Amino acid sequence: MWGAIEHLGRDGRTRGYLRDAWSPADLELRRWFGQEAARRGLDLREDRNGNLWAWWGDPSARPGVVTGSHLDSVRQGGAFDGPLGVVSAFAALDLLRAGDFRPARPVGIACFTDEEGARFGVPCVGSRLLTGILDPDRARALKDDEGDSLAEVLRAAGRDPGALGRDEETLRHIGVFVELHVEQGQDLVHRDARVGVASAIWPHGRWRFDFHGQANHAGTTRLADRDDPMLPFARTVLHARQAAERNGVLATFGKTRVSPNNANAVPGLVSAWLDARGGDEDAVRALVDELTDFSGAEVTVESWTPVVDFDAVLRERVAAAAGGAPVLPTGAGHDAGILASAGVPSAMVFVRNPTGISHSPEEHADAADCHAGVAALAAVVEDLCGS
Repeated sequence: MWGAIEHLGRDGRTRGYLRDAWSPADLELRRWFGQEAARRGLDLREDRNGNLWAWWGDPSARPGVVTGSHLDSVRQGGAFDGPLGVVSAFAALDLLRAGDFRPARPVGIACFTDEEGARFGVPCVGSRLLTGILDPDRARALKDDEGDSLAEVLRAAGRDPGALGRDEETLRHIGVFVELHVEQGQDLVHRDARVGVASAIWPHGRWRFDFHGQANHAGTTRLADRDDPMLPFARTVLHARQAAERNGVLATFGKTRVSPNNANAVPGLVSAWLDARGGDEDAVRALVDELTDFSGAEVTVESWTPVVDFDAVLRERVAAAAGGAPVLPTGAGHDAGILASAGVPSAMVFVRNPTGISHSPEEHADAADCHAGVAALAAVVEDLCGS
């Protein structure tokens, strides 16, 4: 399975991945998911928000045990973030079936759409729409870098953007959700453990800072006469690092858009996206408030996810079923966190990442650790299907 998708959306120059939601690469990955479901005789369904579900058994008779992740990527991202959870879900099901496993509850494999938010700016679009956290009108109006709205992109892909919104029927089918994911850090390396279980997801969000100025000629406009928005932006980037250190949180300006973006012109507008997160919600908000006041920019909230504490009873049960796996927090957002915040019993299993690097072509997990993750996930699903 891994070899079948390894080339899809891969940049031959950087070896990183370009798998924007609803792009040709993403559509090909969705077809692959359907083929894997058909190969196993699973019932493939697509909900009103574009999320894919492959069912063994009828979830309308009894809510099922669901596992899976996503197949889209950040731009120039790695191979494991998302796809490892989907491939491992199919592999875990195969492992269970090889042992003549007969589940007392339906088993589902999920593929959430647009988890990364690389194209339209908002992360976890599929799960946010499913649970009603993201307003469908706002979702339809989201635009990519080319100016195409999500509604237009969905129509081009043969979907109905008018159907977007909270999906009660699909939510009723999910009795419990367990997402396997490559660890985005080195906690498991330090613990000398192949797999771990998430305790919580830090609060995190994205804010767009628009710095307005006056576009003008780079060769004829005196320095004293310039209204250059790049200068307050640069000062804000430096201040963000200092403020993050003082508040004990993380702050990253990782995306910018400059207009008119000419080498021989003073910019008229600099738009920059702040990613802020940390273990303390008040500290994250204090950082953003400080940067808003300091920058003088027009600031727009694009997404916010409060702290997610995974259900303690389920967490401990998953850790026990996974062979006594250690429990650790994470600063990365996931669909499991969105479902948990909406009241769906959810948990996460992490697979060791030897370098800790993620959202980069260098992202990696050793084959032996991936196999250990599959075995742990299979044990978790088997345990949860017993009740």
